[in-house]
Amino acid sequence: MKLADIENNVILNLTFKFSLAVINYCTILENDKKYVIAKQLMRSATSKGANAMEAQNAESKADFIHKFKISAKEGFETQYWLLLCNQSKHYPNCEDLLLQLEHINKVLNNIIASAKKNKDN
Repeated sequence: MKLADIENNVILNLTFKFSLAVINYCTILENDKKYVIAKQLMRSATSKGANAMEAQNAESKADFIHKFKISAKEGFETQYWLLLCNQSKHYPNCEDLLLQLEHINKVLNNIIASAKKNKDN
């Protein structure tokens, strides 16, 4: 898959841009020696996009849905870490990341619901 393919796919584009934004945020955290949160956040946030990418080559409709469900679960973990950061007075603001994540989660939920509906037909 090429970058142009990612840019032409709504969910891949959203998760790719989100991952890049999280990488930038985690760089700030690491510079502030907040390594534990940075590592956890980096893993869950980038896994969200990686699972969406993996779903593009799913072996079946059930596998496709499963990959996106994993992506959605990673979104909840990512949200947890971002909420912790956002509520701590010792961490930089990440409200923009939370808003991006909320939008991505809505798109993901629509994809899962649509795939489930089409699976039954």
